[in-house]
Amino acid sequence: MVFLPHHGTRRGEAGRVCSLGRVGPMTRVGRIFTRYPLACVVVVVWGLWLPFISVHGQWHHFLDKHPMALTMVLGSFLAGSTCIGGGAVAYPVMAWWLEIDAGTARDFALLIQTVGMGAASVTIFARRTRLCFDAIVYAGLGGALGVVIGLEAVAPRVSPAIAKVFFASLWLSFSLALHLTVARSGDVARVELQVPAAAKRWLFLVGIAGGLVTAIVGSGLDVLTFTLLVLSLRVAEDISTPTSVVIMAGNAAVGALYRTFVQGETAPLAFEYWYVCVPVVVVGAPLGAWFITGRSRHVIRRMLYTCIAAQFIGAAVLAERTPETIAIGIATFAIGVILFLWMARRDLAVLD
Repeated sequence: MVFLPHHGTRRGEAGRVCSLGRVGPMTRVGRIFTRYPLACVVVVVWGLWLPFISVHGQWHHFLDKHPMALTMVLGSFLAGSTCIGGGAVAYPVMAWWLEIDAGTARDFALLIQTVGMGAASVTIFARRTRLCFDAIVYAGLGGALGVVIGLEAVAPRVSPAIAKVFFASLWLSFSLALHLTVARSGDVARVELQVPAAAKRWLFLVGIAGGLVTAIVGSGLDVLTFTLLVLSLRVAEDISTPTSVVIMAGNAAVGALYRTFVQGETAPLAFEYWYVCVPVVVVGAPLGAWFITGRSRHVIRRMLYTCIAAQFIGAAVLAERTPETIAIGIATFAIGVILFLWMARRDLAVLD
C-alpha cells in the first residue's frame, strides 16, 4: 500500500478526480497514523495491556520485577536501532545477572521482542524506511522453519551454560568479522539492490540457521541476516538494520506463538516479566527505529561494536567458567569469524 500526499482539488478538476472536501473517518485515521505512528502504537498497546493486567491482577509483579523493566529501556531502544535485537540484552541480563534459567530467558526474549520489535516494525513501515523486501520474505520463511525445528529438536539438547557462552562468542565473532571486512574492503555499499536468485537461496538457508540460533538464545536471525546483507550483498547498514528489525519481529512472534500454543511450555516466569516490560518496550523500540533513521553507517557500526563488547565483558565476568564452556566459547568464536569472513568474500550481489 502506498500513501499519497493530499494536495486538494483545483477548480476544473472535479470531473477528473474525486472531491477531497470531505475526508472519511478511515482516511483521517490513516493520516493520523502515518503522521504519528509511535503515539498510535503506544495508545493501542497500552489500551490492551492496561485492562489485561488489571483484570488478571498482575500489578504485583512490578514490586520485584521492575529492575528488568528498567533494563529493557535500553534493550528496547537497541532492538529498534541495531541488528542485535532486544533479546540480545534481555537474555544475558536474565541468564547471567538475575541467574534465571536459560530456557526462561529465551522465552521472555521471544515474548518481549514480539511486542517491542513488532512496534518498531510498524514505525519503520509508517515512516516508509527503505527495506530489502526479498530478505524479509526469504530469510523470514527460513527463520520460521528454523525456529520451529530448533525449539523441537535442538534447544532441548543444549545445556544452559553452553547456550550462554555460545551467545556471547557468536556475537563477538560477528563484530570482529564486520570490522575486518570494512578495514579491508573499504566503506563500499549498495543503496539499491536487485537480489539475484543465488542470494535468495542463501537468504533462506541463513534464515534457517538464524532460526535455530533464535530457538536456543531468543535472538540470532537478525544478526545472521544483517551479516549476509552487509558482508555478502554489500547492502548499506541503514537499509540492513531496519530490515533485520522487521525480520526478527516476525521470527520472535513465530517462536513465541509456537512455544505458547503448540508446545504449551512457555515458562510462567517469562510471562510475569513480560507483563512488566510491555509498556516500556512499546515506546523504546519505536524510538530506536526513529533515532537510527538517517544516521550514518559509521554511527550504526559504533553502536554495534559498543553493545557487543559490553555483552562479552559481562559474559566473561558473570558466566560460569569451566574447561567445557571455555572450549565451546573459543570454538564458537573461531568458527564464527571464519564463517563470517567467508560470507564476506562471497559477493552475492553479483551472482546470478
